[in-house]
Amino acid sequence: MADPRQRGQNPKRAGGDGAPDVYCSDEQDAFPVDVARWRSLALATLTYQGVRGGAELSLFFVDELAMSDLNLEHMGKTGPTDVLAFPLDGLDIVADGQGPGAVSRGPARPHPDPDDAPLMLGDVVVCPAVAHVQFSGHAGTYDDEIALLVVHGVLHVLGFDHAAPSEAAEMRSREREILETHHWRGPAPAGFRLEHLK
Repeated sequence: MADPRQRGQNPKRAGGDGAPDVYCSDEQDAFPVDVARWRSLALATLTYQGVRGGAELSLFFVDELAMSDLNLEHMGKTGPTDVLAFPLDGLDIVADGQGPGAVSRGPARPHPDPDDAPLMLGDVVVCPAVAHVQFSGHAGTYDDEIALLVVHGVLHVLGFDHAAPSEAAEMRSREREILETHHWRGPAPAGFRLEHLK
């Protein structure tokens, strides 16, 4: 079966008839965050990767304390990090309780169709304070660093990783494609140093 992450390949639409949606929240006030802009970039990343239907993603911008707590709880590491991604692996549908042994004796209804429920993709959490500290050694500007972290996090939610060199190369290539298409709308600026990402 073809990898649905490949450009031009569309995964099975498992999110119903709607369009993908991104819930975005800025929960810190130390650094400026253009919520509408980054929501739009996250949505463009989903669309670029072939996500169709009523899929949902959450994008949060948090302070260093909140990011440190998440990093310790979920990664076992101390201190804040730049971005964390929490993919949701499946879609749980609660049975409607019809048939023999059902609690309800009401009329039978069709079983829920997973294609009718929104597909919960997961959460991406970005720490603007960490982005501000590291942007000169990574993306070159604070704006480009936030863009890179948003795309990086969304790709992680969609199954990309960078543990092996081949995975890292694929992920970096995809990040650059998306940023050039949807962030810069042209070639990457000279100061952009994607190869320095962790």
